[in-house]
Amino acid sequence: MDPYISKLDTPERCEQYAQNVQTRSPKDAQAARRKAVELRAQKYGAKTDPEREAIQAVYAYERVQSEKKGKAFHASRTWQMINNRGIIPSIEHIVKQSSESVGYTALVEMGMKDMAFEAVVLRYPNLFGAQAVERSKERMIENNL
Repeated sequence: MDPYISKLDTPERCEQYAQNVQTRSPKDAQAARRKAVELRAQKYGAKTDPEREAIQAVYAYERVQSEKKGKAFHASRTWQMINNRGIIPSIEHIVKQSSESVGYTALVEMGMKDMAFEAVVLRYPNLFGAQAVERSKERMIENNL
């Protein structure tokens, strides 16, 4: 990773840097975009690492969808669920669904699978029910992750 990326201190600077280096260094552009997601999640104020990583998943999903759509995208239903249920219960609800979420699919396609809710569930299985853990394992195996 370019040492300059570690010095970037705002999501906006990360995004600008990613845009500037995209053609000559797609790997550095991806790293800068990941850092932008991490910085946004830090601002959210999650209290634990699993919560912070879940919030990163939402911001990563928004980032991927914004890029796909060519305009800013806000995951309003996901944020509403998080506000109503809490972060961990929302993830549990989403990953327990029988079909993959749009967010999961989008993150896998963009090479950000490690930021998906399913990845968070598998890193912290003790926080989630057996069904959520099992569905997460199934999805990750189906996609050879």
